[in-house]
Amino acid sequence: MDFNVKKLASGAGLFFTRAVQFTGEKLGQAEKTELDAHFENLLIRADCTKNWTEKIYRQSEVLLQPNPSARIEEFLYEKLDRKAPSRITNAELLGQYMQDAGKEFDLGTPYGSTLMKVGECEKRLGAAEREFLQTSAISFHTPLRNFLEGDWRTISKERRLLENLRLDLDACKARLKKAKAAEAKAAMAPDFQETRPRNYVLSVSASALWSEEVEKAEHELRVAQTEFDRQAEITRLLLEGISSTHVNHLRCLHEFVEAQAAYYKQCHLHMQELQNELSRVPNAFALNSSHSMVTAGSQAEGASSPAETDTLKIEEVQPPATGTRKAKVLYDYDAADSSELSLLADELITVYTVPGMDSDWLIGERGNQKGKVPVTYLELLS
Repeated sequence: MDFNVKKLASGAGLFFTRAVQFTGEKLGQAEKTELDAHFENLLIRADCTKNWTEKIYRQSEVLLQPNPSARIEEFLYEKLDRKAPSRITNAELLGQYMQDAGKEFDLGTPYGSTLMKVGECEKRLGAAEREFLQTSAISFHTPLRNFLEGDWRTISKERRLLENLRLDLDACKARLKKAKAAEAKAAMAPDFQETRPRNYVLSVSASALWSEEVEKAEHELRVAQTEFDRQAEITRLLLEGISSTHVNHLRCLHEFVEAQAAYYKQCHLHMQELQNELSRVPNAFALNSSHSMVTAGSQAEGASSPAETDTLKIEEVQPPATGTRKAKVLYDYDAADSSELSLLADELITVYTVPGMDSDWLIGERGNQKGKVPVTYLELLS
């Protein structure tokens, strides 16, 4: 019990001494030991690294998991040292709903079959997203968190210890300075003609006492300086390790970019496949529109016979004298029938339009080959 009380009293006295020194420095009434310029630059660089790493970490967390409730749930599971349950992505959930709706609407209808195809694509997109999130969390997000929760905490702890030892050092310097001033004052030549010998004896005793205080203060200063120098070297080594942190984070950044590029490339391929697949499905809207126009024309003419429609004969179509343009093919396209022209990505063809043709299609020519081509697969050139 006595030991604990003494330790507590010693700690309280040390805290009070540091508080007095710190307050004196803030008021400009006490001297402060300044660190060298290189050390100060290391501190600034470390603080800058911590601040920006923390911002990047927080925003990447939002990118990988936009739902705040889900982030809190994952945080709680992590603190409880339990594995968080796997969560279905929004794209996968949308794809499942689309497929369920397609089954409900009958797969034999254009709408139902298209829902099934789009739903399957959405599921593949969701799976790619989950893989990207897992890869990014391991290769990019976790290393940033490890730095903030590991290396930076160690650096901060050593910096606080260095600051405390610096306050102790400056307090020792202040005590030594005060002791030397008192010693010099007490060592002033006494008046040997003094009629009171007792005062002379007291003066000599005070001088000897202050000499002991000076020796004690000098010893404490040497100890404080040694501890401060040792701690400064430890802190310097940790701060110089920030360069290795930058190299590590650079590698993680490259891995994050590669994961993101692979994710978007995979999504692009899935969407291209879906787009090509849907282009071969008959457009129910176009069929209904054509049927309605034919029916309306028959009723207007009062004809009792079935409606007659003119079929566009590609071999009879002639290019106009003016109005032809060059176009670059964006994607591969397989012709659905003999009236269409198959396309290969990146090739150049000549295109033009003819009266009465659907605005979603053009006539394309490649050498002696001719046929209808979809506008969405082309990039028109000047």
